[in-house]
Amino acid sequence: PDLSFAWIFNEYPSFVQEDSRRFVSQETGHLYIAKVEPSDVGNYSCVVTSTATKSPVLGSPTPLVLRTDGVMGEYEPKIEVQFPETLAAAKGSTVKLECFALGK
Repeated sequence: PDLSFAWIFNEYPSFVQEDSRRFVSQETGHLYIAKVEPSDVGNYSCVVTSTATKSPVLGSPTPLVLRTDGVMGEYEPKIEVQFPETLAAAKGSTVKLECFALGK
């Protein structure tokens, strides 16, 4: 079935709003945050809703904390692409491809 993804920040009904720094992939359900700021610290819970049943399922909270050691992590610059090898589409239909740049 078709699924839609959203994320709650700290507690319901505070949903993460997509903007120039935040993006929710409707393909994978992943939440991407660029240039994490102190205001991003908190608990994030994924909400998955079936478009057929309209029944939401809430995941357990995942805490986001800021590192105090200044280490960026193990991400070298790269483009993260999860495209299928081929993508069939009907004439006149809409196709959405997601591409992400990760790294320092």
